[in-house]
Amino acid sequence: MKCKLNLTSRGAHMLDAHAVAIGPHGMLAINIAMLSLIGWALWRAEQKMSSGSDLILLILLGAFAVSGRVLLDPIPNVQPVTVIVLLAGIHFGAPRAVALAAAVALCSNVLLGHGLWSLYQAVGWSAVGVAGAALSNRLYVDGRMAIGALAALAAVSAFAFDWIVSLSALHSLSSEVFLVYLMAGIPYDLLHAAGNVAFVAWLANPLSEIMTRHVALPAPMAVRDPVSSRV
Repeated sequence: MKCKLNLTSRGAHMLDAHAVAIGPHGMLAINIAMLSLIGWALWRAEQKMSSGSDLILLILLGAFAVSGRVLLDPIPNVQPVTVIVLLAGIHFGAPRAVALAAAVALCSNVLLGHGLWSLYQAVGWSAVGVAGAALSNRLYVDGRMAIGALAALAAVSAFAFDWIVSLSALHSLSSEVFLVYLMAGIPYDLLHAAGNVAFVAWLANPLSEIMTRHVALPAPMAVRDPVSSRV
């Protein structure tokens, strides 16, 4: 471990911890610890929210998704965004899932790199959210999440998202080379699919319970005719 010794204005010696060399595995461990801390803090914040606060919950989910994508960036194509957007589509519907998908793509790419691909990522994650909304009746049955079906859809969503984002390469590649480009990316697609299945196993049930508590209920319809009591 390397540290450099600094001399302050008063002559006191102080170790500079910023000079410590950390390898890629150590940095990944730190990032995972930070993501766990962020997740715990957001979970504690959710515990104090009133039920039906779906918009606030979406902001918290977005913060966790952005943090997860940024902190897990050292692992190629592994991040929780796809699964979170899929769950948002199931519980909150397509419009909110699309808003979440676009916001996460934009905010995370401000840190990771923003460009033409950001639009394709927003479209890809939006498609995942719409798929979750369309299949919600099959994925969330009798108040329980069908984990097996959700994991299968999450794996398929990995390939769908990656291929949608790959369409951005057509702006610089010919259609003949594009197929080769897709084939070369299959190992990364498999990593994305495996990561999605792992995130389903880790996050699906707790996030589903949290989202269920905050699904906005429709306002009760006014009763037009007076209710006559029976004697």
